[in-house]
Amino acid sequence: MRKKKIILCALLLLCLLLTGCHGKNTAAAFVLPDSFDTQRQHEITFWAKNDTNMTQVDIYKAAIEGFEKAYPNVKVNLRLYTDYGRIYQDVITNIATNTTPNVCITYPDHIATYLTGGTNTVVPLEDFMGDEQWGLGGTQVNFDAPGLDEVVPKFLEECQIGGVTYALPYMRSTEAVYVNKTYVEKLGYTLPETLTWDFVWEVSEAAMKKDAQGNFLVNGQKVMIPFIYKSTDNMMIQYLDQKQAGYSSPEGEILIFNDDTRAFLKEIAVHGKSKAFSTFKISSYPANFLNAGQCIFAVDSTAGATWMGSDAPLIDIAEENLVAFETAVMTIPQLDAENPSMISQGPSVCIFNKEDPQEVLASWLFMQYLLTNDVQIAYAQTEGYVPVTLKAQQSDTYQDYLSREGEDNDFYYPIKLQASRLLIENTENTFVTPVFNGSASLRDAAGQMIENVTKAVNRRQTVDEAFLDKLFDEVNALYRLDQTGAVGVQKDLGALPGTAVTLLVTLVAVWVLMGLYVLRAFLKKKKAK
Repeated sequence: MRKKKIILCALLLLCLLLTGCHGKNTAAAFVLPDSFDTQRQHEITFWAKNDTNMTQVDIYKAAIEGFEKAYPNVKVNLRLYTDYGRIYQDVITNIATNTTPNVCITYPDHIATYLTGGTNTVVPLEDFMGDEQWGLGGTQVNFDAPGLDEVVPKFLEECQIGGVTYALPYMRSTEAVYVNKTYVEKLGYTLPETLTWDFVWEVSEAAMKKDAQGNFLVNGQKVMIPFIYKSTDNMMIQYLDQKQAGYSSPEGEILIFNDDTRAFLKEIAVHGKSKAFSTFKISSYPANFLNAGQCIFAVDSTAGATWMGSDAPLIDIAEENLVAFETAVMTIPQLDAENPSMISQGPSVCIFNKEDPQEVLASWLFMQYLLTNDVQIAYAQTEGYVPVTLKAQQSDTYQDYLSREGEDNDFYYPIKLQASRLLIENTENTFVTPVFNGSASLRDAAGQMIENVTKAVNRRQTVDEAFLDKLFDEVNALYRLDQTGAVGVQKDLGALPGTAVTLLVTLVAVWVLMGLYVLRAFLKKKKAK
């Protein structure tokens, strides 16, 4: 009997080990209910992000209050984060314990990783969006939701992974160059209608001239970094798109390690060496240098417009350090001014699968509420975001808001409204990168190469072919780019590790031993009869 217990315990242990190594969370595919049970109470969680902006927090709270009035049987619990990365990490952790939120503000790159955490983890939305009763603007929805044809098509397409829509857009922004026009003209230049890389590099180098006392001629100060880029991953991605060079394929093939990338990094090295170019990670916020008269071309999101300019409502430097200048809001530098290309970015919203279909339907209804005009317009007015629905963009309320530029330097701050219009006018010129498991890592790698090159020349290192060979290898290894791939695509992982082989052999041996033990006991019992 003792031997039997030992063998059974060993078998149980091995089965647990195998389950731990290979198990994934699985859930049944979601089926949209025919009706929503308003007699039952539901409680859902909403994870959202804000930049410690209490106005945005109040908008979330007002949205929850409005939704709960429309559906008194649903309670929405808000959990706020100051960082999308923290949301991403917490979701991944909670997938393993089946404690994901119901509704989550996120990015498609992140959703691609969520999808690898288990079957049907994130709910695909095709069945929801077009449903006559519960779809976008459906007949049974208790509030004025936008219809499917009222969501900006370009923004909705950005929420697809492998041809399947897993999210709805929530807000959109792009990048802009906030230009000290006063200094550009002081240097003897006239701003073109569209900035080009050549123009920005030329003006930036011209701004590096100093007087005999070591002060920069353009601003009379000891500090001048003419060109500062906030998001170097976007810088690399947009340049490669304009160049029509390799970045990645929709299937997850990594194409970024190419000659065009090398050439761009070498150019960055030239201007980094002269100190005409720097990055947020190396120097600090572009807005701080711009507002102090120490930067000419500050590249940041249109959502950051309220920080830009000497009259900005949000300023992070002492008043005595402010320098008055005329600010121009322009599209990012282009290779071809006639065919501009810029990135589309901004948060989207997804819902997670749960055992109770009614709970998922409640989540979907709340997701729709986030696309109503009241929420979309209010949130867009806080910064340089743009509503994601044509219904909101074309509404009298939003059009009136855009028309009142300059009435004050707070709610109608001109730079903020100009940044919003820049995206609206260029929506068809925007693009997004392919989304797959590992696309977020590739994005990080794109920016890291620019950071490393700029740091290297600051340390007086030479950026040559040997340096770039080593950089490519290091970045490839650091971000494990050889392990990425499209969601749902199986990769050949090679032979099983030795430990796994040993485990499987041991398991087979245990089964054989158990079979022999049972057979021996059976024969012994039969013989005794």
